[in-house]
Amino acid sequence: MNPAAAEPPFPGHYLGTVIDGKWWKRYRRGGFFARGNGEYWLTDDGFCFLRYLTRTPLVIPFARVVGVEIGKSHAGRWIPGPGGILRLCWEKEEGQKLSSGFIVSRRREETEALAALVRESLAGVRKA
Repeated sequence: MNPAAAEPPFPGHYLGTVIDGKWWKRYRRGGFFARGNGEYWLTDDGFCFLRYLTRTPLVIPFARVVGVEIGKSHAGRWIPGPGGILRLCWEKEEGQKLSSGFIVSRRREETEALAALVRESLAGVRKA
């Protein structure tokens, strides 16, 4: 589903968050440990993902995001097919470097469209 052309939330899958880009070092705090299906949306302030059967969404503030990537693997999971994994690289307040992975579409162009939308949002946050 193209997030630029539809109303949120959108279905997706959270693959986990890793520390320092190392697939075997999983971040475990604040609900970021458990993988799962759910829904994502963007706000003015960040990327949000609510896993099914949970009440509190994971929130990655745009002010903390330092990079947006698309890859084939994340947190020890390899994803076949063209869609790719959206990876948000970000830092906690104490400087810890994290990378969170999401499957947002089975189509590469839709994953790239969301990555571009996130990058646009980052530019807006940095100008403010």
